[in-house]
Amino acid sequence: MADTVRDRIKALRKNAKLTLDQLADRAGLSKSYLWELENRELPRPSGEKLAGLARALDVTIDYLLGGEDLESAEDKAFFREYQAMSPEARARLRKLAKALDE
Repeated sequence: MADTVRDRIKALRKNAKLTLDQLADRAGLSKSYLWELENRELPRPSGEKLAGLARALDVTIDYLLGGEDLESAEDKAFFREYQAMSPEARARLRKLAKALDE
């Protein structure tokens, strides 16, 4: 895959068949900022912007920064479900996971 943050973002967007408008909307960014990010040598985006892009492109922030995307689709789905749970449900799930690990 691509080497730089901007190359990876552009390649992932095109691979997902998203327009600049669509990705900007999903990531909570402006179309003009996203265009600049893909086409100019800008400073690295903030953590908040990287998080929005990673979420919108279904990859990890580490992957955008040049690492490997090690999470499977199943893992990502599980973590999305976990994040949607109430704090009480999360606590019960952690307790269950700890018991299974013993």
